[in-house]
Amino acid sequence: MRVRYFAWLRSRLNRAEDEITPPPGVTTLNGLLDHLITLSPGHAAVFEDRSIIRAAINQVFADLDSAFAPTDEVAFFPPVTGG
Repeated sequence: MRVRYFAWLRSRLNRAEDEITPPPGVTTLNGLLDHLITLSPGHAAVFEDRSIIRAAINQVFADLDSAFAPTDEVAFFPPVTGG
């Protein structure tokens, strides 16, 4: 699955995306974050405060409790404002 990072998440991880295979039983974005923080100290630091993380599944905004399929594209980014 493709996991994409935007804005300061991308900068701090020094990468735009990861290609991963979610572990068995990981079916929600929160579960995916639990897995991602094990990948590197950078991932752990970026996802330490989940209250400032927003997500999308296949380019549709999603809550962190949302389920995904292993073939979905998931994106993580900071809160977005407009004006």
